[in-house]
Amino acid sequence: MPRGFQIRLCKLFALSTLISLINAFYIPGFSIKSYVDDEPIPLQVNKVYSDRSQLQYAYYDLPFVCPPTGKKHAGYSSGKSISLNLGEVLRGDRIMTSDYDLVMGQDQECQYLCSRRTNRQGVKRARQLIEEGYVAEWIVDNLPGATSFVTVDRTHKYYAAGFKIGYKEFSPVTGKQKYYINNHITLVIWYRQAPGRAGNRGGKVIVGFEVYTKSIEAAHRDSTGCPQEIHRDNNGMEMYIAPNNTKLASQYPSSSYLPEEDDADDGSTLTIPYSYSVYFREDDSIEWSRRWDMYFNNQEDSNVIHWLAIINSLVICSLLTVIVVMVINRTYRQVHGKDGAGDDGKLLLKRRKPISGTKSPRLREKAPAGLLEQTGDLEYEDDFSSDEEYVEDITGWKLLHGDVFRAPSYGGYLAPLIGSGMQLVFMATGLLVLSCLGILNPSFRGGFVSVGMGLFVFAGIISGYFSSRLYKTFGGMNWRKNTFMTALLFPGLLFTTIFILNLFVWAQASSTALPFGTLVGLIALMLLIQLPLVYVGSWYGFHQSQPYEHPTKTNSVPRPIPEQAWYTQNVYAALTAGFVPFAVVFIELLFVFRSLWQDKSGYYYVFGFLSIVSLVGILTVVEVTIVATYIMLCQENYNWWWQSVFIGGGSSFWIFLYCIVFYFTKLNIHGFISGLLFFSYSLLACTVYGLLTGTVGFLTAYAFVRRIYGAIKAD
Repeated sequence: MPRGFQIRLCKLFALSTLISLINAFYIPGFSIKSYVDDEPIPLQVNKVYSDRSQLQYAYYDLPFVCPPTGKKHAGYSSGKSISLNLGEVLRGDRIMTSDYDLVMGQDQECQYLCSRRTNRQGVKRARQLIEEGYVAEWIVDNLPGATSFVTVDRTHKYYAAGFKIGYKEFSPVTGKQKYYINNHITLVIWYRQAPGRAGNRGGKVIVGFEVYTKSIEAAHRDSTGCPQEIHRDNNGMEMYIAPNNTKLASQYPSSSYLPEEDDADDGSTLTIPYSYSVYFREDDSIEWSRRWDMYFNNQEDSNVIHWLAIINSLVICSLLTVIVVMVINRTYRQVHGKDGAGDDGKLLLKRRKPISGTKSPRLREKAPAGLLEQTGDLEYEDDFSSDEEYVEDITGWKLLHGDVFRAPSYGGYLAPLIGSGMQLVFMATGLLVLSCLGILNPSFRGGFVSVGMGLFVFAGIISGYFSSRLYKTFGGMNWRKNTFMTALLFPGLLFTTIFILNLFVWAQASSTALPFGTLVGLIALMLLIQLPLVYVGSWYGFHQSQPYEHPTKTNSVPRPIPEQAWYTQNVYAALTAGFVPFAVVFIELLFVFRSLWQDKSGYYYVFGFLSIVSLVGILTVVEVTIVATYIMLCQENYNWWWQSVFIGGGSSFWIFLYCIVFYFTKLNIHGFISGLLFFSYSLLACTVYGLLTGTVGFLTAYAFVRRIYGAIKAD
């Protein structure tokens, strides 16, 4: 094994060890908010969401909850929208101030909020949301209100973000389902002394926010509107309005059966009284910097599985490394050894006497100047010596030296896609690094999407540079056209797809739908910021940089490609090679899918493990591409440009197939719109991933081909 390769391998394992030690530790915000006794604490309401649906709704848009009164609480008027970053808007957040009064250190046994009168449509809406298991998200001091759970062995407690808006049960009399709304909320605020000078001045910091729900009937209330007995078992507040039998009898005069459900609005209403309790409890065992730990439910129990995923990745990658070393060693022997090479390292091709007037090219090697900066000089000899007729015939990849760098078909599309792929590589790398450092954490709500969007836009200058320089290498002349294609082709396809999906979500009045202003902002971001950056990078790459020089001269007449084996053809090769990187990452993908789709009340935060698996996965893509490209060249097929992209991105097909299996085996999503959103967003994510890994595959194949053909001298 070459010494340089051993050194790089040792560095890789050292980096993996460092990342595993980091394990995505938490950096707690830029400032700690402390409260003194009797200081008001704002409570904000956000949205309701469900694991059974992809549709979310703003809390104050529900027709059966208390609307904001506009009165000031903790210095803010209720019903005022909180400024949101782009990531929060894209994830469906709609945070607003509320009418709940919270004062540090002051317990409230019961506080009446309002009595909400709703009609039959509102009751029906509440029953639908309860049936689908919707939970509400409230926020105090940037902590989401959580439902508290205890493990089976009662060794530790953990949180699930949000709380149920209601529940259902079967009636023992009728055997039918009844739906109850949780109209009394108990808020438990855990606090401790603030660190530093703030603590010396009596400041306290919030380290926990628990929500306990209860359904209490409208009857048996005191003069303030609170239940007379809060802590006793009470009858629940049933979401039911008796049908108007008189109206139904007039609608069905000849029928002896009257429907029990009446959806028609006849003016009947149901009054729902809302109240809440507040308790402050001190807990010095929880550090402020560790207050999010209980939201990472069962994280310790899953660490073993994460380590198994890493071991699985390393085993597969190690086997591939052995194969790649064998390929490189074989290539080295063929070039510098006795296998088809002269004593001085020349690759001597047995030839017939040349036709009069032709000249034989001679390639002389130059020292490499980087991954894609290897150059070569061509010299031509006017004479041909028949004394070299003794050289043996050779076959395989060496015969392609005059065609291997022939410009690909549809190179005008390949260059922009590779440019966009470089943007994705830069964005993904930045997100993983920032996540491992703890800068992107759950307290930075929407930060992952916002920072990712910023990195993608900023990387436009990198995209333009690589795209234009590659376009110039392919012989392209219209660099402005390439610039617009790079800036608009892939991002435009993504935006168009999201806009079409947004129309379906708009029809459902869901907060998942992007507001019109956000759509305009995304267009402005793409046209006014990203496009100029791509233009600058393209200008520099086309006018100030030389095209990538190749170590061999391309023949004027293309060499015929022999019939290929079925397993080397585009589709089969891409699917076969793509399965290997998928096998490396599929275990960790299970945790990501659970966090995104199955358990939305939890948080995925083991970015240290994810970074290691991603790094090994990318290394696997590199190795698979080298092996597949070498096999392709040995089959005397020089159309490797597009094939390297398909091989590198082949694992995206298996990931999308995994999404389909996960949908039918793990999820309990109902409704056409929710299913459409799941498969559409999964397809978009797999497309992005495929372009990212396809770009890695392309760069790997390009560097590999330049290396092996730059190491020979063809006479």
